[in-house]
Amino acid sequence: MNIYGNMLDDIILNALREDVGTGDITTETTIPEGRMVHGLYRAKENGVLCGLGVTERVFQLINPEIEFRALMADGANVKVGDIIAEVHGPAGDVLTGERTGLNLMQRMSGIATRTAEAVKQVEGTKAKICDTRKTTPGMRILEKYAVRVGGGTNHRFNLADGILIKDNHIVAAGSITNAVRSARANAPHTLKIEVEVETFEQLDEALAAGADIIMLDNMSTADMKKAVEIVAGRAVVEASGNMGDRNLAEVAACGVDLISIGALTHSVRALDISLKFTIE
Repeated sequence: MNIYGNMLDDIILNALREDVGTGDITTETTIPEGRMVHGLYRAKENGVLCGLGVTERVFQLINPEIEFRALMADGANVKVGDIIAEVHGPAGDVLTGERTGLNLMQRMSGIATRTAEAVKQVEGTKAKICDTRKTTPGMRILEKYAVRVGGGTNHRFNLADGILIKDNHIVAAGSITNAVRSARANAPHTLKIEVEVETFEQLDEALAAGADIIMLDNMSTADMKKAVEIVAGRAVVEASGNMGDRNLAEVAACGVDLISIGALTHSVRALDISLKFTIE
Protein backbone atom coordinates (compact mmCIF):
# COMPACT_ATOMS: atom_id res chain seq x y z
CA MET A 1 0.00 0.00 0.00
CA ASN A 2 3.03 2.32 -0.19
CA ILE A 3 1.67 3.63 -3.49
CA TYR A 4 -0.46 5.99 -1.41
CA GLY A 5 2.46 7.56 0.43
CA ASN A 6 1.57 10.42 2.71
CA MET A 7 -2.02 10.51 1.45
CA LEU A 8 -2.75 7.17 3.08
CA ASP A 9 -1.24 8.29 6.38
CA ASP A 10 -3.28 11.50 6.27
CA ILE A 11 -6.50 9.52 5.83
CA ILE A 12 -5.66 7.16 8.68
CA LEU A 13 -4.47 9.86 11.06
CA ASN A 14 -7.60 11.92 10.46
CA ALA A 15 -9.73 8.84 11.10
CA LEU A 16 -7.85 8.10 14.32
CA ARG A 17 -8.20 11.69 15.51
CA GLU A 18 -11.92 11.48 14.87
CA ASP A 19 -12.29 8.17 16.70
CA VAL A 20 -9.88 8.57 19.60
CA GLY A 21 -10.61 12.19 20.43
CA THR A 22 -8.68 13.19 23.57
CA GLY A 23 -8.07 9.54 24.50
CA ASP A 24 -9.47 6.02 24.48
CA ILE A 25 -11.02 6.35 27.93
CA THR A 26 -12.47 2.84 28.06
CA THR A 27 -9.15 1.19 27.29
CA GLU A 28 -7.21 3.53 29.55
CA THR A 29 -9.41 2.78 32.56
CA THR A 30 -9.93 -0.96 32.13
CA ILE A 31 -6.88 -2.61 30.55
CA PRO A 32 -3.87 -3.47 32.75
CA GLU A 33 -0.58 -1.99 31.61
CA GLY A 34 1.58 -4.51 29.79
CA ARG A 35 -1.32 -6.78 28.80
CA MET A 36 -0.67 -8.45 25.43
CA VAL A 37 -3.31 -9.85 23.09
CA HIS A 38 -3.53 -11.95 19.97
CA GLY A 39 -6.45 -11.33 17.64
CA LEU A 40 -7.93 -13.02 14.60
CA TYR A 41 -9.79 -11.27 11.78
CA ARG A 42 -12.58 -13.46 10.47
CA ALA A 43 -15.01 -13.05 7.57
CA LYS A 44 -18.65 -13.06 8.64
CA GLU A 45 -19.97 -13.15 5.08
CA ASN A 46 -18.79 -14.02 1.58
CA GLY A 47 -17.09 -11.37 -0.49
CA VAL A 48 -13.91 -9.95 -2.01
CA LEU A 49 -11.26 -8.88 0.46
CA CYS A 50 -9.60 -5.47 0.27
CA GLY A 51 -7.70 -3.13 2.58
CA LEU A 52 -5.34 -5.42 4.45
CA GLY A 53 -2.39 -3.11 3.93
CA VAL A 54 -4.44 -0.15 5.12
CA THR A 55 -5.38 -1.90 8.35
CA GLU A 56 -1.75 -2.88 8.89
CA ARG A 57 -0.74 0.77 8.46
CA VAL A 58 -3.28 1.82 11.09
CA PHE A 59 -1.46 -0.25 13.68
CA GLN A 60 1.99 0.84 12.47
CA LEU A 61 1.04 4.46 13.04
CA ILE A 62 -0.26 3.72 16.54
CA ASN A 63 2.64 1.52 17.65
CA PRO A 64 5.29 0.07 15.31
CA GLU A 65 5.69 -2.86 17.72
CA ILE A 66 2.22 -4.19 16.87
CA GLU A 67 2.53 -7.20 14.58
CA PHE A 68 -0.10 -7.54 11.84
CA ARG A 69 0.06 -10.57 9.56
CA ALA A 70 -2.19 -10.96 6.55
CA LEU A 71 -3.19 -14.57 5.89
CA MET A 72 -4.92 -13.70 2.63
CA ALA A 73 -4.37 -11.03 -0.04
CA ASP A 74 -6.40 -8.16 -1.43
CA GLY A 75 -8.65 -9.55 -4.14
CA ALA A 76 -9.13 -12.91 -2.45
CA ASN A 77 -12.60 -14.41 -2.39
CA VAL A 78 -13.44 -14.99 1.25
CA LYS A 79 -16.17 -17.16 2.71
CA VAL A 80 -17.95 -17.04 6.04
CA GLY A 81 -15.57 -18.19 8.76
CA ASP A 82 -12.33 -17.65 6.83
CA ILE A 83 -9.49 -16.27 8.95
CA ILE A 84 -8.20 -13.22 7.12
CA ALA A 85 -5.37 -11.91 9.28
CA GLU A 86 -3.97 -11.86 12.77
CA VAL A 87 -2.66 -9.12 15.04
CA HIS A 88 -0.43 -9.31 18.09
CA GLY A 89 0.64 -6.56 20.46
CA PRO A 90 -0.14 -4.41 23.50
CA ALA A 91 -3.86 -4.70 24.22
CA GLY A 92 -4.39 -0.98 24.70
CA ASP A 93 -2.82 0.02 21.39
CA VAL A 94 -4.57 -2.73 19.44
CA LEU A 95 -7.92 -1.72 20.93
CA THR A 96 -7.33 1.92 20.06
CA GLY A 97 -6.85 1.06 16.38
CA GLU A 98 -9.39 -1.76 16.19
CA ARG A 99 -12.39 0.19 14.90
CA THR A 100 -10.53 2.42 12.47
CA GLY A 101 -8.79 -0.57 10.91
CA LEU A 102 -12.01 -2.54 10.67
CA ASN A 103 -14.00 0.37 9.25
CA LEU A 104 -11.51 0.90 6.45
CA MET A 105 -11.11 -2.80 5.60
CA GLN A 106 -14.85 -3.47 5.71
CA ARG A 107 -15.73 -0.53 3.46
CA MET A 108 -12.99 -1.28 0.95
CA SER A 109 -14.01 -4.96 0.90
CA GLY A 110 -17.62 -3.95 0.35
CA ILE A 111 -16.63 -1.86 -2.66
CA ALA A 112 -14.45 -4.63 -4.09
CA THR A 113 -17.28 -7.12 -3.60
CA ARG A 114 -19.88 -4.88 -5.28
CA THR A 115 -17.51 -4.20 -8.17
CA ALA A 116 -16.76 -7.89 -8.67
CA GLU A 117 -20.49 -8.60 -8.87
CA ALA A 118 -20.88 -5.96 -11.59
CA VAL A 119 -17.85 -7.21 -13.52
CA LYS A 120 -19.23 -10.75 -13.48
CA GLN A 121 -22.48 -9.54 -15.05
CA VAL A 122 -20.67 -8.23 -18.15
CA GLU A 123 -18.33 -11.18 -18.68
CA GLY A 124 -18.00 -12.11 -22.33
CA THR A 125 -18.61 -8.55 -23.55
CA LYS A 126 -16.19 -5.72 -24.30
CA ALA A 127 -17.75 -3.49 -21.67
CA LYS A 128 -15.61 -2.44 -18.71
CA ILE A 129 -17.05 -1.47 -15.34
CA CYS A 130 -15.74 1.84 -14.02
CA ASP A 131 -16.35 4.06 -11.03
CA THR A 132 -17.20 7.77 -10.75
CA ARG A 133 -16.26 10.70 -8.51
CA LYS A 134 -19.21 9.88 -6.22
CA THR A 135 -16.85 8.81 -3.46
CA THR A 136 -16.65 9.52 0.25
CA PRO A 137 -14.87 12.88 0.65
CA GLY A 138 -11.26 12.29 1.64
CA MET A 139 -11.45 8.56 0.88
CA ARG A 140 -11.20 8.56 -2.91
CA ILE A 141 -7.79 6.93 -3.31
CA LEU A 142 -8.84 4.01 -1.11
CA GLU A 143 -12.26 3.56 -2.70
CA LYS A 144 -10.92 3.71 -6.24
CA TYR A 145 -8.20 1.22 -5.29
CA ALA A 146 -10.95 -1.09 -4.02
CA VAL A 147 -12.74 -0.80 -7.36
CA ARG A 148 -9.59 -1.99 -9.13
CA VAL A 149 -9.20 -4.86 -6.67
CA GLY A 150 -12.76 -5.90 -7.56
CA GLY A 151 -11.87 -6.02 -11.26
CA GLY A 152 -13.20 -2.62 -12.27
CA THR A 153 -11.44 0.40 -13.77
CA ASN A 154 -11.17 4.00 -12.66
CA HIS A 155 -12.78 7.06 -14.18
CA ARG A 156 -11.28 10.47 -13.31
CA PHE A 157 -9.59 10.75 -9.93
CA ASN A 158 -10.17 14.48 -9.86
CA LEU A 159 -11.26 17.43 -11.97
CA ALA A 160 -7.77 17.83 -13.45
CA ASP A 161 -7.67 14.32 -14.92
CA GLY A 162 -9.84 14.92 -17.96
CA ILE A 163 -12.47 17.06 -19.59
CA LEU A 164 -16.02 15.88 -18.97
CA ILE A 165 -18.62 18.25 -20.34
CA LYS A 166 -21.91 17.59 -18.55
CA ASP A 167 -25.35 19.18 -18.73
CA ASN A 168 -24.53 22.21 -16.59
CA HIS A 169 -21.32 22.87 -18.51
CA ILE A 170 -23.33 22.80 -21.74
CA VAL A 171 -25.84 25.32 -20.39
CA ALA A 172 -23.09 27.61 -19.10
CA ALA A 173 -21.08 27.38 -22.33
CA GLY A 174 -24.11 27.93 -24.54
CA SER A 175 -23.95 24.65 -26.46
CA ILE A 176 -22.02 21.41 -26.85
CA THR A 177 -20.25 22.87 -29.86
CA ASN A 178 -19.11 25.93 -27.92
CA ALA A 179 -17.93 23.82 -24.99
CA VAL A 180 -15.92 21.39 -27.11
CA ARG A 181 -14.43 24.15 -29.27
CA SER A 182 -13.32 26.09 -26.20
CA ALA A 183 -11.89 22.97 -24.57
CA ARG A 184 -9.86 22.20 -27.70
CA ALA A 185 -8.51 25.75 -27.75
CA ASN A 186 -7.58 26.01 -24.09
CA ALA A 187 -6.79 22.55 -22.73
CA PRO A 188 -3.58 20.54 -23.23
CA HIS A 189 -3.68 18.35 -26.32
CA THR A 190 -3.03 15.31 -24.13
CA LEU A 191 -6.47 15.51 -22.49
CA LYS A 192 -9.40 13.72 -24.08
CA ILE A 193 -12.79 15.39 -24.21
CA GLU A 194 -15.88 13.56 -23.02
CA VAL A 195 -19.40 14.87 -23.55
CA GLU A 196 -22.55 13.77 -21.74
CA VAL A 197 -25.58 13.48 -24.01
CA GLU A 198 -29.23 12.75 -23.30
CA THR A 199 -30.70 12.89 -26.81
CA PHE A 200 -29.76 11.85 -30.32
CA GLU A 201 -29.60 15.52 -31.30
CA GLN A 202 -26.96 16.10 -28.64
CA LEU A 203 -25.16 12.96 -29.78
CA ASP A 204 -24.95 14.24 -33.35
CA GLU A 205 -23.68 17.62 -32.14
CA ALA A 206 -21.04 16.04 -29.88
CA LEU A 207 -19.76 13.83 -32.69
CA ALA A 208 -19.66 16.73 -35.13
CA ALA A 209 -17.71 18.76 -32.56
CA GLY A 210 -15.13 15.98 -32.30
CA ALA A 211 -15.74 14.55 -28.84
CA ASP A 212 -13.40 11.68 -27.98
CA ILE A 213 -15.80 10.00 -25.56
CA ILE A 214 -19.60 10.03 -25.51
CA MET A 215 -21.43 9.48 -22.22
CA LEU A 216 -24.98 8.22 -22.76
CA ASP A 217 -26.93 9.49 -19.77
CA ASN A 218 -30.02 7.60 -18.58
CA MET A 219 -30.86 6.16 -21.98
CA SER A 220 -32.98 3.07 -22.51
CA THR A 221 -31.22 -0.03 -23.80
CA ALA A 222 -32.88 0.44 -27.19
CA ASP A 223 -31.61 4.01 -27.42
CA MET A 224 -28.14 3.02 -26.24
CA LYS A 225 -27.93 0.37 -28.95
CA LYS A 226 -28.99 2.91 -31.56
CA ALA A 227 -26.48 5.44 -30.20
CA VAL A 228 -23.64 2.92 -30.49
CA GLU A 229 -24.64 2.32 -34.12
CA ILE A 230 -24.61 6.06 -34.79
CA VAL A 231 -21.19 6.51 -33.19
CA ALA A 232 -19.87 3.64 -35.30
CA GLY A 233 -16.47 3.60 -33.63
CA ARG A 234 -15.81 7.32 -33.94
CA ALA A 235 -15.67 7.72 -30.16
CA VAL A 236 -15.55 5.65 -27.00
CA VAL A 237 -19.07 5.12 -25.66
CA GLU A 238 -19.85 5.16 -21.94
CA ALA A 239 -23.21 4.22 -20.42
CA SER A 240 -24.11 6.14 -17.28
CA GLY A 241 -27.03 7.10 -15.07
CA ASN A 242 -28.39 4.83 -12.31
CA MET A 243 -26.48 1.88 -13.73
CA GLY A 244 -26.41 0.29 -10.30
CA ASP A 245 -30.11 -0.45 -10.74
CA ARG A 246 -29.89 -1.68 -14.34
CA ASN A 247 -29.43 -5.10 -15.88
CA LEU A 248 -25.76 -4.71 -16.73
CA ALA A 249 -25.68 -7.66 -19.11
CA GLU A 250 -28.37 -5.96 -21.21
CA VAL A 251 -26.51 -2.65 -21.12
CA ALA A 252 -23.25 -4.30 -22.15
CA ALA A 253 -25.03 -6.10 -25.00
CA CYS A 254 -25.77 -2.68 -26.52
CA GLY A 255 -22.09 -2.47 -27.48
CA VAL A 256 -20.93 0.24 -25.08
CA ASP A 257 -17.26 0.36 -24.10
CA LEU A 258 -17.71 1.50 -20.50
CA ILE A 259 -20.41 1.32 -17.85
CA SER A 260 -19.87 3.83 -15.04
CA ILE A 261 -21.59 3.07 -11.74
CA GLY A 262 -21.69 5.61 -8.91
CA ALA A 263 -23.24 3.01 -6.61
CA LEU A 264 -19.92 1.14 -6.48
CA THR A 265 -18.78 3.74 -3.97
CA HIS A 266 -21.56 6.14 -2.98
CA SER A 267 -23.96 3.67 -1.36
CA VAL A 268 -22.11 0.39 -1.00
CA ARG A 269 -22.63 -1.86 2.02
CA ALA A 270 -19.53 -2.76 4.02
CA LEU A 271 -18.45 -6.40 4.17
CA ASP A 272 -18.89 -7.82 7.67
CA ILE A 273 -15.52 -8.70 9.26
CA SER A 274 -14.81 -9.29 12.96
CA LEU A 275 -11.75 -9.12 15.21
CA LYS A 276 -11.69 -11.36 18.29
CA PHE A 277 -8.97 -11.41 20.96
CA THR A 278 -7.29 -14.10 23.01
CA ILE A 279 -5.29 -13.14 26.10
CA GLU A 280 -1.61 -14.06 26.36
